[in-house]
Amino acid sequence: MPVEITWWGHATCTIEESNVRVLTDPLFTRRLAHLRRRQGALPPPGAWRADVALVSHLHSDHLHLPSLARLSPGTRLLVPRGARRAVPGLRRLVHLDVSEVAPGDETRVGDLLIRVVPAQHDGRRLPLGPHRSPALGYVVEGEARTYFAGDTGLFDEMAKEVGPIDVALLPVGGWGPYLGEGHLDAGRAAEALARLRPLSAVPVHYGTYWPIGMDAVRPHEFHAPGEEFVRLAAERAPQVAVHRLVHGESVRLKVAR
Repeated sequence: MPVEITWWGHATCTIEESNVRVLTDPLFTRRLAHLRRRQGALPPPGAWRADVALVSHLHSDHLHLPSLARLSPGTRLLVPRGARRAVPGLRRLVHLDVSEVAPGDETRVGDLLIRVVPAQHDGRRLPLGPHRSPALGYVVEGEARTYFAGDTGLFDEMAKEVGPIDVALLPVGGWGPYLGEGHLDAGRAAEALARLRPLSAVPVHYGTYWPIGMDAVRPHEFHAPGEEFVRLAAERAPQVAVHRLVHGESVRLKVAR
């Protein structure tokens, strides 16, 4: 059975495999603080349906309480360890089955095993809050092994910590004209592919949200990362099939073990 990946925009994807729906970093809003959704329709209500939702870190464009509130009662939700202390609003989501996790943890959902792996990123709830939680990635293992990187920079032990994978969902940009430390741009994401050596990759975390009033500031950082990643991946990791999706588009990937 193939794995199906749908990109809804930003870091929000549905991974469907072995009759289990996995939702990553749910973000279903037109506006978030100073950010406006500039491209792609809002995900339809069907996108809210999941058996388990994965939150990579506490930044509000990844842990978005109003979006999590839309998930169906009983949905499992994996969040970084310490999230409920750092984000008290999580405690009000009593309709969800919330578990805090850290790198090295494993969770079974149906026929899938979800492994928690480290990421190199600031895990705090910004701009306020002294409580730290780890930034995470996840590997969803069924017949395929799908890596959702969340937000991360390159780090020396990336390939070792993630392990063998078939599909990589990698961030290639951001929501503003400049990327700080702990992020992948198109070039660093292509280097990550060369290290991870998956069969397929899908670029995410670009071309969706942008600061209000800054449309003319370095607009290539909004529009170009996906195409740039495709070009650089072909140079640095030519063995990887890259699928650049538009918002709401899906791809079915067959994996031969």
